[in-house]
Amino acid sequence: MERIAVLCSGGDAPGMNAALRAIVRTCVFNGIRIYGVQNGYRGLIEDKISEMSVKSVSDIIHRGGTILGSARSEKFKTEEGQQKALQNLLKYKIDGLIVLGGDGSFKGAHVLSKEGLKVVGIPCTIDNDLGYTKFTIGFYTAVETVLEAIGRLRDTSSSHGIGVVVEVMGRNCGDIALYAGIAGGAEAVLVPEFTLDVEELIAKIQKGKDRGKKHQIIIMAEGVDQTEHLCEILLERTGIDWRTVILGHTQRGGTPSAFDRIIASQMGSIAVEKLIQGEEDIAIGTDGNDFFSMAIDEAVTIPHTFDEEMYRITRELSI
Repeated sequence: MERIAVLCSGGDAPGMNAALRAIVRTCVFNGIRIYGVQNGYRGLIEDKISEMSVKSVSDIIHRGGTILGSARSEKFKTEEGQQKALQNLLKYKIDGLIVLGGDGSFKGAHVLSKEGLKVVGIPCTIDNDLGYTKFTIGFYTAVETVLEAIGRLRDTSSSHGIGVVVEVMGRNCGDIALYAGIAGGAEAVLVPEFTLDVEELIAKIQKGKDRGKKHQIIIMAEGVDQTEHLCEILLERTGIDWRTVILGHTQRGGTPSAFDRIIASQMGSIAVEKLIQGEEDIAIGTDGNDFFSMAIDEAVTIPHTFDEEMYRITRELSI
């Protein structure tokens, strides 16, 4: 293994820069030339490839986003685009490619592996929706961002006696809502994995109101319902004035948490070591304690498993 390239694809996630730093430094330590690809697979097609050094990744471990940029590419989904990407990799004599991203990014890497390129995927997505790994890079930082918002909103909710529905990311995966809800002491956590029971929710809110509760914070994943619609129902049925707060892309940005910096650094280094050892077409994952590798085509087929036990505990604690 003499030359490795790295790219970020899909949505950005806090900790991507920490992973890039680890990849570059591990390559330099092992005498491997490392190349960065700007703007994901689109940059691969457009030949936005340049050599990196230790200086390239100085002072970035604490920065959100990605210094390489990230973009989606419809052209890469075509045979013509894939062949152009391969030609550019051959031009720089690249032996291996490390891809930082989610499910779609991994599938793109797998396509290149079938053409003979050695590839490794590192899970980077705030949704934590890759079933093969317990945690993805960026997830915990997104949870911390939501927690900070909950703290601020609780102050306002208590001061004015209003309710707040906080919409967080998670169209098909409720992990951000679940973890932020239990850590933030939310009155209710609504996730796409369970059908919304409006009557149960109203009963819980009314119970809190009857005992003099001054604040009402509901955390809802975006895949559950329209927040404005839910607020209208709750106003009508509870008599409490409700506000909608959609955190949106604020969850993607910001300084990565210590946890995300640590697992990103570990995964970045492991990815390079796996390529050195001759492994290919694999995704790096963690079971929460140790790290492992798995064939990409297997990793992308494993469905995400929602933590029903944690959800049960959340419901009990939010009485």
